[in-house]
Amino acid sequence: MNGRRLNLSLMIALVLLCGLTLVVRQNLERPNFEFFPDMYRSVASKSFAANPVFADARTLQQPVAGTIPRQHRSLGYGPSEEDAIRAGEELANPFASDNRRETRRGAELYQSFCSHCHGGGGNGDGAVGLHGFPTPPSLLATEAKDLPDGQIFHIITFGQKNMPPHAIQIEPEDRWRIVLHVRSQQQQSEEEMLSPTLPLEEAMEQ
Repeated sequence: MNGRRLNLSLMIALVLLCGLTLVVRQNLERPNFEFFPDMYRSVASKSFAANPVFADARTLQQPVAGTIPRQHRSLGYGPSEEDAIRAGEELANPFASDNRRETRRGAELYQSFCSHCHGGGGNGDGAVGLHGFPTPPSLLATEAKDLPDGQIFHIITFGQKNMPPHAIQIEPEDRWRIVLHVRSQQQQSEEEMLSPTLPLEEAMEQ
């Protein structure tokens, strides 16, 4: 009895498979049969179009409260001045000051993201100042030199006064590389100030 049921079940399965083979047979001139077309052809709503599915009739919804973006790394600081000072006390540059490779990379990033405001040499004479925008203070000034690395990193991250935040555009490691380059500019400026300048006649003789 069990053998008959097994044979009958196999026969039914064979018939179903043959039928499915006929239904989904490959024909490049016509599409196959869609068993669940809604899974293939779902409604695509535009971001700012009305949507009756949601209570507020909006397609574009806010993220759920507490949502954390993928690959997000929280720094543990806010945009306040107090947090900027605290970052200067607690954060340290992970790259050594004599790391030439990372400093060169910082110079490239500086030219892309900073030079249009701060100028190529850090004097605050970038191109934006020529078009009516407020010029930033010089990065070679004493006040800038006295800022800890962590505070400069915080300023790049969250911005300060007229400077917007750059956390979206620049990765944390690249911000530290920019800090390296700024320190290199400041050191070069100090060396130029301390180096003796020869009179024009002696310089021409040499």
